Amino acid sequence: MTRREARALREAEAKALKRAGKTRRDAGQELATTGGNEPASDSAGASKPGVAKLQPAAVTEHEAEDKAHAAHAKRRARIVFEADSVRSNPAPPHSDSEDLAETGEPDAQEAAIPPELLIGNPEPKASRAGRNLPAAIGVGVVLLGVVLAGLFLYEPLLVFAVVALSGIGCWEVARATTHAKTAVPQVPLYLASLLLPVSAVLGDVEALGFSFVACILVALLFRLMEGLKGAVASVMSSVFIISWIPLLLSFALLMLEGENGQWLIATILLLAVANDTFGYIVGVLIGKHPMAPKISPKKSWEGFGGSMAGSMAIGACAMVFWLDMPWWTGVILALFTTIAATTGDFAESMVKRELGIKDMSNLLPGHGGIMDRLDSVLFVIPLGYLISHLLAWSVAVL
Repeated sequence: MTRREARALREAEAKALKRAGKTRRDAGQELATTGGNEPASDSAGASKPGVAKLQPAAVTEHEAEDKAHAAHAKRRARIVFEADSVRSNPAPPHSDSEDLAETGEPDAQEAAIPPELLIGNPEPKASRAGRNLPAAIGVGVVLLGVVLAGLFLYEPLLVFAVVALSGIGCWEVARATTHAKTAVPQVPLYLASLLLPVSAVLGDVEALGFSFVACILVALLFRLMEGLKGAVASVMSSVFIISWIPLLLSFALLMLEGENGQWLIATILLLAVANDTFGYIVGVLIGKHPMAPKISPKKSWEGFGGSMAGSMAIGACAMVFWLDMPWWTGVILALFTTIAATTGDFAESMVKRELGIKDMSNLLPGHGGIMDRLDSVLFVIPLGYLISHLLAWSVAVL
């Protein structure tokens, strides 16, 4: 109940108590009025005819009814007050999740992976960070090996990896939206996961833009064929998923076609890894002040500072030794990529909290889902594409 209803119940209680007091006064006055004029009873105890005697039993029954109403109103008011108190100060649910730049405070918003989103059996958590670290390291090495092989050995392998990661990411998010009672047609998502990366490889930014618009129209048509009920939420979810995953990830293939594209992509991925690694180390050691307690309570300002400093050092070295550019260009690139990576972490945390889940899936042992590993990379790649072009232009001008 609302506070207005509680106030109404309290007013009803006061009125009932006032009514009960008034009834007692009326009964007392009536007894005082009739008591002196009541004729005496005969020896058998019978009243004289024509005289109505007050019935105390009726008054007692009425008073009992008023008291019952007053007690009931008081109980209702107490229940409403207790409910309002619980609603105003909810107890945080238990969570075993750990973000990279942790503060040690309990994460009050994350929940376990719903059973319908589990793939196989849930893995045991074997570390303080709530992750199976050996499995996480093994999966990370395999993913990094595939990307590096696609960058420097066989370019089609990188294209295939982008398509596969886009498709799996779309599948995970589309499944997660069902937990929020929103059904998303998956065929347009898979079409976008294939069409957008291929357009980036065979064309340029304009081709990628036209393909993106075409995929949005296909998603709209698919949803309209299923009826209008829930269409708005479904279409908006489709647009969000296509924009978030295939579109942003395709910018990596646009960078691949530029000068030193392989080394630029490697540098940006290295900066994303450095952001997570240094943020984790510094956050665990000295993290005390959360950046956004309502979104991700375990990401601290100290961890963010560690991410920034470590990424700048890595970026300066990479620009000098890999790309033959001034060291300060690496510092600027690291500044923006660290901000983008942190924003990407927060963005996925907001989505998961909105859906009421902890991880998108348990597809990757020790990591969660594909999207739990791509969250920061998705924002870093397009911003890195833009900043790298601006830095190359500024170096050429200077």
